[in-house]
Amino acid sequence: MKKQSIFLVLITLFICSKTMSQSNVVNGECAPLNPKNFNKVIDGKQVGLFFLKNGNLTAAITNYGGRIVSLCAPDKNGQKADVVLGFKSIDDYLKATGVYHGAIVGRIIGRIAKGNFELDGKAQSLTINNGANHQHGGLKGFHNQVWEVKTATDSSLVLSYISVDGEMGYPGTLKVEATYTLTSNNDLTLKLSATTDKTTIINLTNHAFFNLAGEGNGSILDHILTIPSNYFCAVNPDKIKTGKLLKVTGTPFDFRKGKSIGADIGLEKSNKQLNFGGGYDQSYVLKKKKSNKIILAATVVDPKSGRKLEVLTNNSGVHFFSSNFFKGTDVGKMGKPFHFRESFALEVQDYNSPNQKSFPTLILRPGEKYETYTVYHFSNLK
Repeated sequence: MKKQSIFLVLITLFICSKTMSQSNVVNGECAPLNPKNFNKVIDGKQVGLFFLKNGNLTAAITNYGGRIVSLCAPDKNGQKADVVLGFKSIDDYLKATGVYHGAIVGRIIGRIAKGNFELDGKAQSLTINNGANHQHGGLKGFHNQVWEVKTATDSSLVLSYISVDGEMGYPGTLKVEATYTLTSNNDLTLKLSATTDKTTIINLTNHAFFNLAGEGNGSILDHILTIPSNYFCAVNPDKIKTGKLLKVTGTPFDFRKGKSIGADIGLEKSNKQLNFGGGYDQSYVLKKKKSNKIILAATVVDPKSGRKLEVLTNNSGVHFFSSNFFKGTDVGKMGKPFHFRESFALEVQDYNSPNQKSFPTLILRPGEKYETYTVYHFSNLK
């Protein structure tokens, strides 16, 4: 037997033993997940499902795209619900219309016009996968890759991925590590780190979709959102950042004092920026990138269940998306379709695009280390 085959068998046994030994952690809590439905070989690499538990939270994560499949959190009465949209099997992920559910997205989150940018005076060209543009790392971006499982415990999962030089057009071989941890403080944390052997660009995030009432449990327009930001990034009709920062004052984008997501979303016909996004699909400025301090990016509350989510990060921005394009074609793990504006995403990231020189740099050079932190903190209204 070849060494590669032996290695694949060992990895398969490891993943199966971990998933099967923990199969009751999420089953029966709030998400009907069977780890057998995630046991699949893709591109010669073994995929599995991993269950985490700590305190009041339970989570399920797959190494296919480093995706959060399930995240169970209690409401004000202690009743748990799965607040992250996901699917019941790998096959459902592979055939889904929405391809970013719960995934780690990279090398660059967002859109790059025509896939072109300049790096140290040299023109670079990325693959095209969104009309005439490059989006979210390309067709075979990090969301569509099988990550290596480095360690798996009851409360943490460490994954790694090597993105080779030229993958999706990006220069440099990038070594990436992702660490998911459930804490006893009702946090799900994600640490992403990377190094490169050649100057490149990087801006990673997780693209989970949330509904604090539970997956498939109706509209999120009554959720109360707070974003402590004075500025958001203007976009053109292709949702490409123009490089201009707009004040939120007097606009539908002002969430500084907290308001329902649906309060001003109906102004999309009269507000160009809302119209371009088909709703909310813009990046907010949180701070200057020089500071590595972890700060509050957003707070969301579901008034009915009392669930409260605080998203914290060391990034310079956060992107708010109100799920403007879901049409009910994808059916989640709870057997309910994903409908228009029944979930939201808060993608922490640096608010730049590689073509906007006035924004914080996305360049990573050899010898440097990229690190980004995301904290999803859950609590309840009294």
